[in-house]
Amino acid sequence: MTTRMFGERVERHEDDRLLRGQGRYTDDFEADAAHAAFVRSHHAHARIVDIDVTGALDVDGVYAVYTYDDLDGKFAEPLPLIIPHEAIADGRTQYALARDEVRYVGETIAMIVARDRYIAEDAADAIVVQYEPLPVVADIEVAAAPGAPVVHTGRADNVIARVAEEHGDADAGFAKAAHTFEWRFDIERSAATPLEGRGVVARFGEDGSLLVHDSTQAPTGIRNGLSRLFDLDLDRVNVVAPDVGGGFGVKVIQFYPEEVMVPLAARRLGMAVKWTEDRREHFIGSTHERKQVHHVRVGADEEGRILALETSFLHDSGAYCPYGLIIPIISAAQLPGPYRLDNYRYDFTALFTNCVATSPYRGAGRPHGAFVMERVMDRLAVELKLDRAEIRRRNLIQPDEFPYDVGVTFQDGGPTVYDSGDYPMGLARLLEEADYEGFEKRRRSAKRKGRRIGLGIAAYVEGTGIGPYEGAAVNVQVDGTVTVATGLSSQGQGHQTIFAQIVADQLGVPVDRIRVRTGDTRGFGWGVGTFASRTAVVSGNAVHKAAVAVRAQAAELAARVLEADPEDIEFEDGRVGVVGSPAQGLPIGQLAAIANPLRYAFGEESAEAALYTRRVYASQEVPLPDGTTPGLNATEYYSPASGVFGFGMHAAEVEVDLATCEVRILRYTVGHDCGRVINPIIVEGQMYGGVAQGIGGALYERMAYDEDGQLLNASFMDFLMPYATELPEPALFHTETPSPNNALGVKGVGEAGTIPVAAAIANAISDAIGRPIDKMPISPSELFDLIHAA
Repeated sequence: MTTRMFGERVERHEDDRLLRGQGRYTDDFEADAAHAAFVRSHHAHARIVDIDVTGALDVDGVYAVYTYDDLDGKFAEPLPLIIPHEAIADGRTQYALARDEVRYVGETIAMIVARDRYIAEDAADAIVVQYEPLPVVADIEVAAAPGAPVVHTGRADNVIARVAEEHGDADAGFAKAAHTFEWRFDIERSAATPLEGRGVVARFGEDGSLLVHDSTQAPTGIRNGLSRLFDLDLDRVNVVAPDVGGGFGVKVIQFYPEEVMVPLAARRLGMAVKWTEDRREHFIGSTHERKQVHHVRVGADEEGRILALETSFLHDSGAYCPYGLIIPIISAAQLPGPYRLDNYRYDFTALFTNCVATSPYRGAGRPHGAFVMERVMDRLAVELKLDRAEIRRRNLIQPDEFPYDVGVTFQDGGPTVYDSGDYPMGLARLLEEADYEGFEKRRRSAKRKGRRIGLGIAAYVEGTGIGPYEGAAVNVQVDGTVTVATGLSSQGQGHQTIFAQIVADQLGVPVDRIRVRTGDTRGFGWGVGTFASRTAVVSGNAVHKAAVAVRAQAAELAARVLEADPEDIEFEDGRVGVVGSPAQGLPIGQLAAIANPLRYAFGEESAEAALYTRRVYASQEVPLPDGTTPGLNATEYYSPASGVFGFGMHAAEVEVDLATCEVRILRYTVGHDCGRVINPIIVEGQMYGGVAQGIGGALYERMAYDEDGQLLNASFMDFLMPYATELPEPALFHTETPSPNNALGVKGVGEAGTIPVAAAIANAISDAIGRPIDKMPISPSELFDLIHAA
């Protein structure tokens, strides 16, 4: 049997081509294009007094130089605020080219288009910008203080918005608490830094149509924006996200200046224009994430049950807020994790700083919430002298409480309602797989050898599968292959494989006969994008709906062809037949030809297919029966009413060298639940990659700004990240609690591996050294100071 269905370990279709070097990335298109380079601000905050471009115009091979004064109409307006929020009274987004002020190091000031990138860079160096430096605020606590320098001249302060919510009665909960504690937790600024930076290539056709290749996670969103900017009908704009070398959020939806300016230059110059980001540009010109400071108050009874929890936190939005308040909203909504917080209150303040703007990075606010909640659980266990696993067990939401309303607003504007899960089972499995009971014996053995080890556990709940929608088209070809098209893009997640499995599950066609096309609005023009762990849920269900519709079409037609009942039609190994009569059937490709016989008009139709065709249409009053369409194809959309919530538990066992303060991960255990598993290989790959990024966020990766807003480590020589030598091979296990909210029963898994890692490692280090680790990432020098503070 060659047909593959859910749960099978199908090898990824994408890998062979990519491993052979046959991938095509944005920079591989339009080899003869002109090249763009940008002049970027060296100041974190300054007024632009003058821009002298005469030196650049004198460089041989330069086609054009643009500054803000060369922009007009919609191009002279600020870039769009992608996700507005009613709490944002005066949100700011940047201009494609800086107008009067620059507000972070790296902001685009001028664009040069030249014969090649070398000439463009030389011309950029010849442009002289005269600045008047302005006060800089690079720290969110400084930015929040009364009288702080303002990032945007003319504003009274740096506050973008303040948001607060309460579930239950926190004050009443604190009044009943036997113990109350207050702690502070810090999460540093970091960034996605994918292997491939951003890139844009644009060409206008002779008919005025626009074709853009863009290393983006949301080609349909970029298409919509460009259509409005250029006043072009949507069908005259196409955006292609070809092979994308990593995204992790930095390439999602928001309009970057380069995505506006490259197509604009292509139209004005009448030639293809290309821009490919270099690594320093990525550090200072592409969005960051993570930075928050939480002040937490928690009240508990004698048995460690949390009676009230409140957090007041600051969120660093950087110099602009293109993505609105999504990150702090997710942090606040997902902070409770799998625990019952009957009385929960939060408030946050989003602030401007003179740093690169922030947008979601893998985990998107959830690592912040998990870090805070899981450190609270460990610190509470220490204070109350309780076992760390037991205090979690006492606070977990129970299986019979689903659907469970957390009581605060989710990122999609609706309530945060967990659809399904079994958190006690997940914790029990984690403790077993990590050999929690045997750890103290391992600790004593290590101590006798002069080694210091610790064990940390952490849990999370991940909201996934948000709308508004995705669509898919499924079409059976006369050669028996099936094509699938969807509007979102792929950055290595294995979309081609899982969508093929979903279709194979319905049509009985081997997965290697199913061709999946993503990331190209010419193939499917409607969609939202690949982010927020939504692909399998939203696009997967759209693909499923389309495949179910095609199956129904095929079954109805096959019933007429084979003179059987539609309920007795079966699909297996690329054939359509009658249950119990293996010899009675035909290839699904022949059935597709019968459904639209003109497809064979210029080819060779088999005698069998011709006979079936005459039989079907001779029995009909009209050539195309009412209510049917030619061929075997369907286009369907799926719009979820709410998100679905995966969950998991991680355990980290670490060793801390007290002399060097190096942290070594000895064992790492991952348990996760993403509902029904379509393909274990895909899920495991997501978890391995997520854990790797989580370890980076726990021990290495931070954007180090000085007080003048200068990024001090804007290169891979200085920005630390884990190598393979620092990464353990996690022990993985799956549990499955299918979601009742969608037909496939699936939940997202793309960000799950990252979310609790910093918390688990912080808990493990704290357990090893007997000091609280309340800031991430933690460096050896910071560990040394902490250990020797006394």
